[in-house]
Amino acid sequence: MDIISGLILGAVQGFTEFLPISSSGHLIIVRELLGVKTEFGLSVDAVLQLATSLAILLYFWRDFWDMAISALNWLRGHTIPSQERILIGALVLGTIPAVIFGLLLEDIMATSFRSTELVAWTLILGAVLLWVAEKLSKSSIKSQKINLKRGFWIGMFQSLALIPGMSRSGSVIAGGLLLGLSRVEATRFGFMLGFPIIFGSGMKKLLELEGSGALTELGFPLLFSAITAFTVGIFAIHFMVRYLKNHTLNIFIVYRIALAIVVFIFLV
Repeated sequence: MDIISGLILGAVQGFTEFLPISSSGHLIIVRELLGVKTEFGLSVDAVLQLATSLAILLYFWRDFWDMAISALNWLRGHTIPSQERILIGALVLGTIPAVIFGLLLEDIMATSFRSTELVAWTLILGAVLLWVAEKLSKSSIKSQKINLKRGFWIGMFQSLALIPGMSRSGSVIAGGLLLGLSRVEATRFGFMLGFPIIFGSGMKKLLELEGSGALTELGFPLLFSAITAFTVGIFAIHFMVRYLKNHTLNIFIVYRIALAIVVFIFLV
């Protein structure tokens, strides 16, 4: 991977991680188009995702700071606001499914889950999920608030993103809508829920690269790629949070189906 390819992959990761169009699926497609062949493909993707997890931390720093203070106060035996307690619990419960399924499917993710044909099919499947979520959410009379049960089930939806093409942000937003949350609340909670799992898997792969000596081999291209992913990611988060205040997911549904057709025609 050269620096130009690294910059392109970083921009793609940063932009698509927070749009419901699948960052991992786009990385597989773009890597195929650029002719970037590397045995460390999954690890490189994880490091780029680590960079975008830091974008989540920066964008929602006040929320994470408040939760950290509340958690410390709780450990000291102090009473904390019920809203903070519920949010912390929902994030913890929502993280568990992806951790379990991620560990169970790690070997398959590195091999069978890396094909462009699979990405094309899951782009369509994800589009159907978003369409159903939009359709059912419109029939909801009143939006609900996040609670422990909803946090766990949104975490189950997040596990779908282990399959390239499904989209982590798309899965959690769809899950939130199906569980009665508003688009904005589903998006904010979904992005915050993504931080621990993306950061954890990214750190794991980063340490594996360092241990194998591959980090030195990838060098500056990976560094520039990560910086690009972080920078673009911040703007992508801001765009999605603002966009979904007044817009539906329909444009992303159409895009996913159109991209799947292109992949089937030219890359499968």
